[in-house]
Amino acid sequence: MTHMPGAQHFSAASTPSHMTPGQSMGMVFQIAGSSSKVLIDSHLLALLGQDEDPCIAMAGQVGSQVKMRVGDCWLIASVRAMMLDQASQGIIADIDFLGEGDEEKLTGRIFRFRRGVTRYPTPGTDIFPVSSHDMQQIYAADDRPHVQIGTVYPTSDTRAALYVDSMLGKHFALLGSTGTGKSTSAALILHRICDLSPQGHIVMIDPHGEYGAAFASNGAVYDISNLALPYWLMNFEEHCEVFVTSEGPERTIDSDILAKCLLAARSKNRLAESIGRLTVDSPIPYLLSDLTTILQNEMGKLDKGTGSLPYMRLKTKIDEIKADPRYSFMFSGMLVADTMQAFLAKIFRLPSNGKPISIIDVSAMPSDITSVVVSVLSRLVFDFANWARDEPQRPILLVCEEAHRYIPNSTSGSGQAVRKILERIAKEGRKYGISLGLITQRPSDLAEGVLSQCGTIIAMRLNNDRDQAFVKAAMPEGARGFLDSIPALRNRECIICGEGVAVPIRVSLDTLEEHRRPASGDPSFTELWRQSGNEADILDRTITRWRSQGR
Repeated sequence: MTHMPGAQHFSAASTPSHMTPGQSMGMVFQIAGSSSKVLIDSHLLALLGQDEDPCIAMAGQVGSQVKMRVGDCWLIASVRAMMLDQASQGIIADIDFLGEGDEEKLTGRIFRFRRGVTRYPTPGTDIFPVSSHDMQQIYAADDRPHVQIGTVYPTSDTRAALYVDSMLGKHFALLGSTGTGKSTSAALILHRICDLSPQGHIVMIDPHGEYGAAFASNGAVYDISNLALPYWLMNFEEHCEVFVTSEGPERTIDSDILAKCLLAARSKNRLAESIGRLTVDSPIPYLLSDLTTILQNEMGKLDKGTGSLPYMRLKTKIDEIKADPRYSFMFSGMLVADTMQAFLAKIFRLPSNGKPISIIDVSAMPSDITSVVVSVLSRLVFDFANWARDEPQRPILLVCEEAHRYIPNSTSGSGQAVRKILERIAKEGRKYGISLGLITQRPSDLAEGVLSQCGTIIAMRLNNDRDQAFVKAAMPEGARGFLDSIPALRNRECIICGEGVAVPIRVSLDTLEEHRRPASGDPSFTELWRQSGNEADILDRTITRWRSQGR
């Protein structure tokens, strides 16, 4: 390797046998904007590793922080990569600058840390290890509303803060492979937000029925037994996803017929008389029986432009859904009354009465209608925020677990209505006071561009190379040093970067109380396989629920 300038400064003969307070551990030898290079004395690293301060003991390792004095300020940088310089037997490290802090005149310590760099160091500037006291100053929360969710690595007492307004104002994503503690981490963050804002408005889509038990005390849980989602709240595109079964040119014909008949059915409601301009998307109650009667009458007309088959397909599908008890949570004859205000108040927690979060458990819903339900709920959030712009604002946080199901990178197949509305919320939601929280184990399966709309990214361990590359592409450049450690994160550890934190941080998350955890723990096969008895009763109850399609 080429001999580095100043490398003789770190020869083994000149290295002391012990580390003295305030002693330099190396120096800067190359400056290149956000990412630069430093030369570290490899012999001093061994001495640093014996220090009682865990931060100083970690100094110089990948993921640790170092500091350097420039004028009256301390610059802070994160070590991203290291390699041995054969010529000097020193260590060359790539660093990324995080920010700068003022210097206390009496102690020489850092205070008033801030993001960004105003003055860069020059080659030859000494670098020093960052102490635990420095870490507390660097990561100390300012006066903005925030929640504390864990401790900053490698300390045990420096608290990690999430700035709620900044995080929610520009969306956030929580990413991590299965088994890394993703669900518990989501519950921890949402619990902290609920504790900070008990009069908030949060809607969470729960595809596995995990979160109901976790939020029993400070939220409302809705599933097929009590959701009572009126079918007439669907817009035309969502009606087509449910009622139109044909493909290709036939789908266009069926959709045109449905639009005409749906508008006629909505027009029968006396509410339509008070509305000047009724459209096929207007959330006006109508009877399914009226819709099938109109389809029957249209089919009998001699001047219709097509044969009877499209009308028969639509009528058969509507009758089939009406008769299927699995769809009764949405297509019951009891859901015809104008309950729109009561439904929105219930789902959006208006008022919240100290229970700011709605958990929408879609796990027991038929799989072919789940995406439509999520589409309707997501669109109601967007439409409510849009039409309430002249009112006192009530911002809403929409949290979507298993987000790759609803915003896939595929543009074909069913479920396009939910993809469109969630993409629109990702791009435009913050203008209307809507925050989007995406939770997924497969970020590479998300629609392109959605992750880049998230201002804060909370990344847990990701085992898949494609997922890691996808997350790195979406993260700001200053966080590169942290991203390289994503595959090595332990369970319930994460990298957080973006708007919700002052600087990128690696966090060991707090342990959540047992009664506040989601039901997502892994079963112990060896323990459960030791248990036996009552198998006949278990099978009997299970088959009863299976046949009745209900919990």
